[in-house]
Amino acid sequence: MRSTMTWRYAKQSLFFWTVRLVSLILALVLGGILFYIFANGLPAISWEFLTEPPRDSMTRGGIMPAILGTLYLTVGAILVALPLGIVSAVYLTEYAKQGTFIRIIRIGINCLAGVPSVVFGLFGLGFFVVFLKFGSSILAGSLTLGILILPTIIGASEEALKSVPQTFREASLALGISKWRTIYEIVLPSALPGILTGSILGIGRAAGETAPIMFTAAAFFTAKLPSSIFDEVMALPYHIYVLATAGTQIEQTRPLQFGTVLVLGALVLGIDLIAIALRSRMRRKKKW
Repeated sequence: MRSTMTWRYAKQSLFFWTVRLVSLILALVLGGILFYIFANGLPAISWEFLTEPPRDSMTRGGIMPAILGTLYLTVGAILVALPLGIVSAVYLTEYAKQGTFIRIIRIGINCLAGVPSVVFGLFGLGFFVVFLKFGSSILAGSLTLGILILPTIIGASEEALKSVPQTFREASLALGISKWRTIYEIVLPSALPGILTGSILGIGRAAGETAPIMFTAAAFFTAKLPSSIFDEVMALPYHIYVLATAGTQIEQTRPLQFGTVLVLGALVLGIDLIAIALRSRMRRKKKW
């Protein structure tokens, strides 16, 4: 008996040390990548780099149009995906009769979450750009990115709604409150921190995607800022791709490439931190 317990403890200890070792390796790899980007990108960061458009075949100047374009597309994608995702999750969780049809819908949503982004880009090109005649624009890019992150937001919102105790709904309905008001005033506020978790994941993916905006919104170069949602824009992911693969002087623009990567990472991190702060504030207000 003692030998059996000793062997079990040994296996448990081996497993824990293996997990720690793998976690350490992953942390070191991630830290090395971040350090490499930071060390190579920091020298390129300046006020001129952040506030001016590119010049001299994009070998000089800054990336301000790309920064603003990324913000426009990311905010537009969230404005499209978040309401649709929440409404879809509310229907699937609170109203839909659970059965084969709903299971098929959930399988479809999960499958869409794993579809390569280039497929969404081609869909956006065919439907929004060509069929609806939006052209290469902020609107077409935002709609495409919104559809791209919609499955993630639906899945996270569903799980957040399911985590709200059923007794909340029963108590509200027992007081004579309608089902809609119960969902709107009790269930949704309680589930909002979890919904924001899905939104954070969506923000990170929307801001960093290249393929969808390449077909629907991004311009190779434009020095002017967009004046409407029907204008095309520069965007940081596509700008990085252009500098690294399609520029006229790739080696000369290498510092600009790393600087742009650093700015994109900081931008995504900043947006995520705002969402995380909102989520933490809402969680502190929970009484259960």
